[in-house]
Amino acid sequence: MASGIKDKVAILGMGCSRFGERWEASPEDLMLEAYSEAMQDAGITPDQLGAAWFSTHMDDVGTGRGGTPMSIALRLPNIGVTRVENFCAGGSEAIRAAVYAVAAGACDIALAVGVEKLKDTGYGGLPVATVGTYIPQWYPNAVAPANFAQVAAAYRYKHRVDPKTLKRAIAHVSVKSHDNGTKNPKAHLQKTITEEQCLRAPTIAAPLGLFDCCGVSDGAAAVIVTTPDIARGMGKRNLVTFKALQIACSNGWELQGNGWDGSYFHTTRIAAKKAYIEAGIDRPREQISMTEVHDCFSITELVTMEDLFLSDEGCAVRDVLEGEFDASGRVPCQIDGGLKSFGHPVGASGIRMLYEIYLQLNGRAGARQLADPSLGLIHNLGGQPSQNVCSVSIIGREGV
Repeated sequence: MASGIKDKVAILGMGCSRFGERWEASPEDLMLEAYSEAMQDAGITPDQLGAAWFSTHMDDVGTGRGGTPMSIALRLPNIGVTRVENFCAGGSEAIRAAVYAVAAGACDIALAVGVEKLKDTGYGGLPVATVGTYIPQWYPNAVAPANFAQVAAAYRYKHRVDPKTLKRAIAHVSVKSHDNGTKNPKAHLQKTITEEQCLRAPTIAAPLGLFDCCGVSDGAAAVIVTTPDIARGMGKRNLVTFKALQIACSNGWELQGNGWDGSYFHTTRIAAKKAYIEAGIDRPREQISMTEVHDCFSITELVTMEDLFLSDEGCAVRDVLEGEFDASGRVPCQIDGGLKSFGHPVGASGIRMLYEIYLQLNGRAGARQLADPSLGLIHNLGGQPSQNVCSVSIIGREGV
């Protein structure tokens, strides 16, 4: 019977590039930036790596379709490098592969890297799907802001939320995250905004305004994992270990029946329940110290608080407005600024989220450091609200 991965895999080192409009840097440059920091943090040499996984979403930005572009860019020692992609959850998929490889004993030390150069593609955040005359049944038929705006509409209708109150709650999410981002030198956007700015901003897809949508950025992140015994043998202390790593993928139920009302993310609830069981968590609101969630749109973060069982059903609006998830709140969310401040270089986001929780647990987050955190949760969502893939990971201090 499966026993899970709790405390079987430790983070040996992590790195993250500066995110932003990195016109001067190639995908290879960004990977090297993140990888070099991770290797220095881990205190190892390339010949100690046993296997690697590479997350990138776009095919036409110089990174190609296989693992060799990463192997060549980083001059890896002819180890196996596998490219993975799972919509916006690709970074978390790369982490899962590396963690499982170490937990299974397939290799002693594994590497996962995610990168994306969205600015060079001309991607503006509102792409039109052009796949010829054949459009698969599952393919999203609307642009992302419109799809996520429908979640807001469904949530408002289901819970009888006043439209102005919901708009204020969404704005609070954005203001909070941008404020956190000002304390992070690696964030793309490092400027505070006001609630009034959010409420008066141009509408993208009602009720989502300009500041409710994450930006388009370039960036990379890397993680190196090993067993706790190997880490201790290298002199590492106060280890950060994986407590759980769960991924749930839609099977089409959301759009093929009348059971889903569009007001929540079905896969998040499934992945969260499994992750809590794997980690031995039965009181997430009390036990989770902080979260990094996939705030591609501010409504996504708000709804996710309920899907992660950090808010009661229909109560996330109240909790958000009362500051429950602010930096000084009960369970701080996006303490590094989240996708709102970093943007969303697709292949890198899941690993970037892990990076912040790792820094916090090690007391290395600088001006944004929380007081004595012990467990952190990472939520990475890919695809559209109706049919998506969700990863929920939990990491913490060893023995917690």
